[in-house]
Amino acid sequence: MFQIFFSRIYREKVTIIKMIHIYCEKNHSQNNGNLCPDCNNLLEYAFKRLDFCPYSERKPACNKCPIHCYKSDMRQKIRLVMRFSGPKMLFKHPLLALLHLYDRRKEPPVDFPKKSKIEENKKIGQMETCPNENQVES
Repeated sequence: MFQIFFSRIYREKVTIIKMIHIYCEKNHSQNNGNLCPDCNNLLEYAFKRLDFCPYSERKPACNKCPIHCYKSDMRQKIRLVMRFSGPKMLFKHPLLALLHLYDRRKEPPVDFPKKSKIEENKKIGQMETCPNENQVES
């Protein structure tokens, strides 16, 4: 659990897991605790974007980032999820919600990531593991 305080990418992954689960549970007919195929695809897509973020641990909030790495259709889907789940996060996962609000106040790094850093991330893959919904406590 303490990893959410130290790893920005891990915290983003845990937050997106929670948000997508809230959205899917209320908007799709999957009440067995699993995500529907569309929401699962969105989660996998979001994880890939986080894994290859050129800012890595210095990552700004997506709405302040100068690099828009989501395709337009996926960006619309994630915005819908965030608008729906964001207010509910304050009650269901208050610590994650507060940390997310804190992260949104930070300005993006001034120095733009170098192309070599982006290529390095792609080669290495920087696949930071993230627990599933049942293993995450908050």
